[in-house]
Amino acid sequence: MPRQTARAKDKDPVFHLRRFFPYRISRFYAAVSKSLAYRYRDELGLSVPEWRTLAVLGSEGSKSASQVGMDTDMDKVQVSRAVTRLKQKGMISRGTDPQDRRRSVLELTDKGREAYNMVVPRALAYEQEMLEVLSPEEEREFWRLVEKLQTRAQELKKAGS
Repeated sequence: MPRQTARAKDKDPVFHLRRFFPYRISRFYAAVSKSLAYRYRDELGLSVPEWRTLAVLGSEGSKSASQVGMDTDMDKVQVSRAVTRLKQKGMISRGTDPQDRRRSVLELTDKGREAYNMVVPRALAYEQEMLEVLSPEEEREFWRLVEKLQTRAQELKKAGS
């Protein structure tokens, strides 16, 4: 897909929303997230923020809510709602950080670990289904480009702050 172009006579940029990189990435993300979310919702009654919270705690161990937010790029409200719902479902518990008693940490309960262990194979199968349309070379190139663009986005974020 070509980049945005400028009009020859007045040099004003022509904006094509459907070709705009952030828009396309957002749409791609939404399509993948929703497709995967239906599986979590139908099988375990989990929303995307709830699954992300479980995934972080299941793969990395206990964390504070703010750490979960940083690891998942969710805002405080999303994390708070996910934590509340997961606590109500008995999938996570909130305890005190032994190194800093002022800070609380979240951990998976046995029920949460069971849900995590049930969903992970399905998530990995979904990833495989998505990526199977790419050749091994295309997949390597895709991940290389994702990393390159992610690094660039972080550079631009730092330059703007």
